[in-house]
Formats: sequence, C-alpha cells, structure tokens
Amino acid sequence: MKIGIVCYPTFGGSGVVATELGKALADHGHQVHFITYNQPARLDFFSENLYYHEVAVSKYPLFDYAPYEIALTSKIVDVARFEKLDLLHVHYAIPHASAAYLAKQILKTYGIHIPFVTTLHGTDITLVGKDRTFKPVVTFSINMSDGVTAVSHHLKQDTLDFFDIENEIRVIPNFIDLKRFSKKAKDHFKKAIAPSGEKILVHTSNFRKVKRTEDVIKLFAIVNKKLPSKLLMVGDGPERSMCEQLCRDLKVCDNVRFLGKQEAVEEILSVADLFLMPSESESFGLAALEAMACKVPVVSSNTGGIPELNVEGVTGFMTAVGDVEALAERCVYILEDEERLKQFKENALERAKEFDLSLILPLYEDYYREVIERSKVTA
Repeated sequence: MKIGIVCYPTFGGSGVVATELGKALADHGHQVHFITYNQPARLDFFSENLYYHEVAVSKYPLFDYAPYEIALTSKIVDVARFEKLDLLHVHYAIPHASAAYLAKQILKTYGIHIPFVTTLHGTDITLVGKDRTFKPVVTFSINMSDGVTAVSHHLKQDTLDFFDIENEIRVIPNFIDLKRFSKKAKDHFKKAIAPSGEKILVHTSNFRKVKRTEDVIKLFAIVNKKLPSKLLMVGDGPERSMCEQLCRDLKVCDNVRFLGKQEAVEEILSVADLFLMPSESESFGLAALEAMACKVPVVSSNTGGIPELNVEGVTGFMTAVGDVEALAERCVYILEDEERLKQFKENALERAKEFDLSLILPLYEDYYREVIERSKVTA
C-alpha cells in the first residue's frame, strides 16, 4: 500500500506514535509518505520506503496567523495525486481530519477517490476538541472520516459522550517497539546518577499542567525522606521553572536532575527503578508503556486510559489524581523490598510485551485494507 501520514512532528505522543507506525509500515514493505511542516522528531534514518513532504506556509501581511490548514490541504492533494496514494492516515483530529476531508473533495474533481483514517490521540478530544469554537468542525471531520480509531477504550467513550458521533470508532492501542525499548546495560550511567546505590525514580513529559509535574516533586520529597533516592526529570515545557523552584523550596535539589528533552529516553529508563505518572488526564500513557518495556514499574494516577495499561498491584499502583501522599506511599512500598521490586519489574516487562509493535501493526494493516475496500463500494 501507498500510505500518506499526516501528524504533528513533535515529541508529543501523537507525533511519536505516527512516526513509529510509519517506520514500521515501511519496514513491512509499504510506501509511506509523511506530510507535515517539519521532519518528525523520530524520523531520523533513511529507508527506501519512507518519504517526507514538507508543508510550506507562506507569510502574508494580510494574515496575523498563516493559514496552515489550507497549506496542508494543498500539499495532501499534491502528494496524493503524484504519488498515487491508496490511503491517508491522519493523527490528531485538529486540523488534520478537516484538511484530509477537504483534500478528499478536491481530489474527486481529478477523478481520484482516496479514503482517510483519523486516529484520535487524546487532547484533540479531551482538551482542544471540547472548545466550543472547534466542536462543530471536529464532529463533522470525525463523522466524515472513512475510518476512525482511538488509542484506548476510555478515549473512545469520551469521544462518544461529548460529540455527536455516528461513525464507528475502532480501538487500536498504542504500541511499543521492544527492539528499541528494552533494558540496556548502562551501569556506568547508573553509578554516576546514584553513586551510593540510591533508588532512581523517573518522570518524562512535556511539563504541561495536565502532567502535574509539581506532584512529581512533592511525592519525591516524601519518598526521599524515607529511603535514599534520586529523581530524573526528562523533558521540558511551561511548568519546568516552577518545578525547579519547588525543588529549592523542598530542599531536594541535590537529588533531582532536570535532563531536558532526550532522544534516547530508553537509556535513561534502563537505569530507573520506578516511573512516575501522576497526570490529570492521559488517553493511554505511552510514556508509561515505554518505561514498562525497560522493566520499570509504574506509579500513576488512575485517570483516562492508564488503567487499561497499568495493572494495579502487578505492574505498579494507581491512586486518585492529586493524592500525593498515597502516590509516595506506593513508591516506598515497591522500592523498600528488593525481591518485591524485582517482581514488579518482571511484571512490567511481561505486560509491555502485550503491546509489542509486531502485534499491533497487523491491526492497522487489516483496518487500512478494510477501509480501502469499503471506500471502493461507496465511491
């Protein structure tokens, strides 16, 4: 198949999933064309089946904000026509689904009928999509999609609850490439971070309010009083400076490192003993899955799609959003006993194997074929 993938080229979950899916499809012999305004963050190697088409947005004095959706639509039309695409797969509803719909209508004037699949990732529904100014367009775009997928059952239900959706939504969970995300031998790095054998806790995110990064610092301060430990904060964003100040206020700066954005996050996870995800909302919890694949148990909130991944008392623990004391208590329980910690680590890896890319990729391939065949009947 010749597949066009439209996504945000960032470190965020939707961009990562779209990029990793595209790379896997290319490895499986499909021709994959990425259409976006920058080369995706993880699209960092050459493959004969991978192509990148940049969306150029012209700047005119007339516009305060350049009309990206129009530029994207035009680029989709151009690539679909000249690369003879079989299918478009757009990740994140806004504005990609509406751009795909408009491109589809334009392509019909050339006698080209191309279906598009929309994958819902989370904040495009739970945050941005609920803005009343976007709601009519999001609803229309989802209903006009030839196929719709969501990364968790919770996100599917959220979508059905808030929007007037007539389309079927297929749940295809996020996935992990276990060839990349696995525990690496990084003892030298671990020794540098924890020279006296302290336990290492890790949090990775884009440091937005929804990630509740301040809760990470607060719960670590409690854990650190009860057992020798270090905290690695991976990523960057608007809440970072507040977290740094909180470290000073709670006097834990000597035991906390802010590492910024990291490409090889699997190397950091390889030295971790516990992963922290106290988010206010998560559609799935991809960062937690990456940790589990590296044999790192997860202590998280029980929100969104996280309970579909993190198994209570087996791969880690979950508590109510904002219950910092309970989160810290669960952390100490896992970390204070070596045999218990070892078992949680093994359980985390076994759970991650259920989301291996080799198991999820065929679900997308089968769905693509189903959508293409269905669109031939309705064309």
